Amino acid sequence: MFYHFEANYLAVFVAVVIQVVLGFLWYGPIFGKMWMGLMGITKEKMEEGKAKGGMGKNYAIMTVSTIVMAYILAMFVYFAGSSTWAEGMKTGFLLWLGFLATTMTGTVLWEGKPWKLYYLNVAYYLVGLCLMGGILAAWH
Repeated sequence: MFYHFEANYLAVFVAVVIQVVLGFLWYGPIFGKMWMGLMGITKEKMEEGKAKGGMGKNYAIMTVSTIVMAYILAMFVYFAGSSTWAEGMKTGFLLWLGFLATTMTGTVLWEGKPWKLYYLNVAYYLVGLCLMGGILAAWH
């Protein structure tokens, strides 16, 4: 069944760029200070991580993860028959609700992270998946 799917790679690329830019803004100028506080990360720890060169590797891994996410979302958009911006956003929302909003509760329940951090993180994925779903469906 999956062999009939043909991705619009330009749409996938644009969706990835949107998600990466959203992440940069979300965890940077918009909610960066809040996120750092909730994670217990100080500016010194952040600078130390940058100095060790781990940030570039982390960004690369996250970008590859985002490519996989966008491609799989494109499959779901295609198989759901979503062909408009609104239908794509709905597909992104349903995948967010069924897979991310639910599984990420483990960070609170088992890892002891605060609910506020959970809301901050799942809201990022909600916005991102809805935007990517809309792009992938409209540009189908």
